[in-house]
Amino acid sequence: MIVFRRFRNTDPPALADVWNESHTARGSFPLRTPALLERWIFSKPHFDHDGLIVAVDDEADNKIVGYALAGFGPNEALTALDRTHGVICSVAVRPAVMRRGIGAALVKKCEEYLTARGATTLRAGPVWPHCPFGFGLYGGTNCPGFLASDPAADPFFKKMGYEPGEQTLVFQKKLDAPLSIPDARFSMLRKRYETQVMRAAGVPSWWHECVWGTLDPVEFRMVDKLASGFIAARALVWELEGYGWRWGFPSAGVLDIQVRPDLRRLGLAKLLLSQILRFLQDQFFGICEVHAPAADPALVGLCRSVTLDHVDTGTTYLKKV
Repeated sequence: MIVFRRFRNTDPPALADVWNESHTARGSFPLRTPALLERWIFSKPHFDHDGLIVAVDDEADNKIVGYALAGFGPNEALTALDRTHGVICSVAVRPAVMRRGIGAALVKKCEEYLTARGATTLRAGPVWPHCPFGFGLYGGTNCPGFLASDPAADPFFKKMGYEPGEQTLVFQKKLDAPLSIPDARFSMLRKRYETQVMRAAGVPSWWHECVWGTLDPVEFRMVDKLASGFIAARALVWELEGYGWRWGFPSAGVLDIQVRPDLRRLGLAKLLLSQILRFLQDQFFGICEVHAPAADPALVGLCRSVTLDHVDTGTTYLKKV
């Protein structure tokens, strides 16, 4: 018989085994050590033992056969949790015991946990900013929801009463060939702006700190040569360590691309991203990844303009209580 209980401190090795057996598609981080769960999940200030529900087979020496992880999104100011926004961040069941209703029961337990604490909207699949857990372990550069490369996710959550919500397009560029990103505007922009590479400054909010945790990104800035310190555009880059094991190449992700509103449509973002690609290539990275919300045509167009390939699509699913 399958028994459901809250997380215990002795569970991480078995949870890592369940993760590795269940998450075998391109968008998951293979766990070579349970310590990675501590880094990306258990160390979060908002982690709650009751929000990690574990499925145990009491007829097989209490073997852990599955789990589900739930949490809450932030308020609009990104300064505290908003418990009206419940998020189911991960569901995993060992392949050997699938089709016994364990996954559905885990989702129901998550829904009970979230609604008992005030959730009025349920979301399956973390996506920024509704991503209490998942960043660093699943999805790649950022939290895109559940990926199309996990084909079981879409029919499963639709069967559980969830409707597809926002989508995130996953773009990648292989850096094993010479880059060619022509643009007539680049020569003039290079005369006016220079690119600086430095350690990223402090994170912009409490919630960024919670989600990114121990992340140590590099910041790329385009600075006006004629106005000292005037930042025209910026982006963060971080090394996708575990994903590189999955994809077969050292990989990096680009986060939070920003251009000053009065300087948009001049080609600055395209120049910045092209220089990031060349920098990563010089540093012997094999893949660069960027996520773009499908509802953001400017960012989607930017990714296509620098010859990134659309390799996957993430979807977050919604359900009203």
